[in-house]
Amino acid sequence: CTPKAVFSHPTADAMAVAAAGETPPLQANYVFGRAWPDLNEGLSYTDTFRGADAETTASLINFYSENYKSSAPLPGWIHRIRNGQITVDGQVVTDPDMILREGSKLVYHRLAWKEPFAPHLLQVLYEDDDMVALNKPSGLQVLPKGIFQQRTVLAQLQWKEWKMPPSSCSKRKNVQLHPVPVHRLGRGTSGLLLCAKTKLAKVQLASYFAEGAANAEKKRDGTEVGKERKISKFYRALVTGCGYSTHRIGSLPWSCRGTLCGMFLREASHEQSVCS
Repeated sequence: CTPKAVFSHPTADAMAVAAAGETPPLQANYVFGRAWPDLNEGLSYTDTFRGADAETTASLINFYSENYKSSAPLPGWIHRIRNGQITVDGQVVTDPDMILREGSKLVYHRLAWKEPFAPHLLQVLYEDDDMVALNKPSGLQVLPKGIFQQRTVLAQLQWKEWKMPPSSCSKRKNVQLHPVPVHRLGRGTSGLLLCAKTKLAKVQLASYFAEGAANAEKKRDGTEVGKERKISKFYRALVTGCGYSTHRIGSLPWSCRGTLCGMFLREASHEQSVCS
């Protein structure tokens, strides 16, 4: 039950595998996805109160208004407490002036909200007992983060009913309930996303990506690379305004980050963006 290579031509390669007496891949080249609900399920934030860290009176309102000023001003936290959105040791507390005890478990329950638009359909390019290769569309986040807590690839993987590996193929502790992504692909980036069906496949695939990143760093430093990459990532960008020249015409350090005019940028002082 080790990860198999992704077939470059599903039909022809599947026939070749079958002729060799091996197990052919599962059905590929299909689309799945559930439409997003209008609202997500909200989010819970957990804290443990430590009296030694408190600079003022250890009241509930002081804890949140001092530690999470960027989330809401003082009136905002008072409203959330009185609205029953905070529990202390499992009990809903609506008194902002409640005095906290050392070790108290605090949970703030953020109300459900409507997440920005994101595509929900995913195309399966390859699937076997160990992994799934997806065609991730631009605009869909892989894992929950920020304002996207539900509209993610992970949520669609969790919602779908998958054919998981038979018990004879791996031990029960190796089986997962659903495939999980083994590498990141930016929300604005479309492309191939590998997901592991078993814990063993997850570890092995993740190690392949880690080895590739380490080799790339060694090449930049001029260090000799001893191992050949098992997985390589290639990025392509569609640009306008550079003409049709085939030689380098300029370079620009990656000094920006975030988004600009629809472009997703990263920050890395040792890399350059080259237009050729």
